[in-house]
Amino acid sequence: MSWWSSLWERLASWWRGDLTRSVARIGGDADVDQVVETVRLSGTLTEHGRRRILRDPKLLPKPQPTGWSAKRPRILTRDEASRLFGGTLRTRNREIRDLLPDPDQLQRHGLPHLASEVELAALLDVSLTELRFFSIHRVAERQPHHVVFRIPKRGGGFRTITAPKRRLRAVQRRLLARLVNLLPVSDAAHGFRKGRSVATHAAPHVGRKVVVKLDLEDFFHTVTWQRVRGYLIAMGYGFPVATTIAVLATEAERQPVDLGDRVVHVPVGPRRCVQGAPTSPALCNAIAHKLDRRLLGAARALGFTYTRYADDLTFSGDDATRVSALLGLVRKIVVGEGFRLNDTKTRVMRAGGRQRVTGVTVNQVLGISRRERRRVRAMIHQHGDDPAWRDRIAGQLGWVGAVNPEQAAALRARWRRG
Repeated sequence: MSWWSSLWERLASWWRGDLTRSVARIGGDADVDQVVETVRLSGTLTEHGRRRILRDPKLLPKPQPTGWSAKRPRILTRDEASRLFGGTLRTRNREIRDLLPDPDQLQRHGLPHLASEVELAALLDVSLTELRFFSIHRVAERQPHHVVFRIPKRGGGFRTITAPKRRLRAVQRRLLARLVNLLPVSDAAHGFRKGRSVATHAAPHVGRKVVVKLDLEDFFHTVTWQRVRGYLIAMGYGFPVATTIAVLATEAERQPVDLGDRVVHVPVGPRRCVQGAPTSPALCNAIAHKLDRRLLGAARALGFTYTRYADDLTFSGDDATRVSALLGLVRKIVVGEGFRLNDTKTRVMRAGGRQRVTGVTVNQVLGISRRERRRVRAMIHQHGDDPAWRDRIAGQLGWVGAVNPEQAAALRARWRRG
């Protein structure tokens, strides 16, 4: 150490004075006193001890900020501490988990009151043993509850589907119908909702001068089981019920490992909502409620209209000069709500070009693009008389009819003429 460094250290020590630290001494009556003591920078570690140590400044307690920049520590009340840090976090015994539900909160949202896993099992028409069989996270699973496969995407690449097996799928469907579908969802959300479709998602953006389309990256996978549990606790459920539902509705990516006498499947990532589970779409819609609310407010403040279909965010307005401000604000909100934007799919479409939202054109009227109409006409021309293609063609015409009945009527007339 140079003489300059030594002088600087002496001056700094003189300027800040003695280092102190706060020590909580808990007596026999459980009363807590705040005691401040001076930190010894040299000397023995313990009384009558022989071992001495060179004190590393990095290991010393940092001085607390003072003045206007100092932040007061957030103190939990006794009730909050008991609710969040009870015995449930320190034991594996499910019977002593003590985070109680909030009946008033559940009633406000119209959700079923479930005080324990026993009541949850009754709601799902399964035994408590079967419920725990599906809702325990195992680090070495002999027989996974899900089947993983891939399907090709329309734009190229593959989509990984993690589908629950028959018994778990039946339980998740009952969970969806009796609880998850009752969770509050924003009016701006149009995906996976009864009475909503790509047409209702695109309709508010017809005839606007500028349409902005963004995409949430890995929408389902960003909703981890911890987020699901935290959301359900906020809705009013107790710790055991919220944890059980969160594990029941999520799954981790697993890797098979050969142990010689048997093969086990071990998780290689966190539990999260997966594509293929019946509960994932509605659960992610509910968790994105705050995201939708904030984006809706930001859009209105800048004169835009906002809707969301699954992971597709769409904004439209008549003032193109505010697009840059909109994009910056949307990014800030999305990141703040725990999601990510896929920048490669961001599109700003003006009235002079083709404006397409979730496969639907919105330039002047709601409809399918000219390219899509040509594709359906070619299908009718080549396979219109083939019985094997009848259901597929009917399905395509039904989709066109949901978007634009006039376009569907013209295509259906061509099919009848053969």
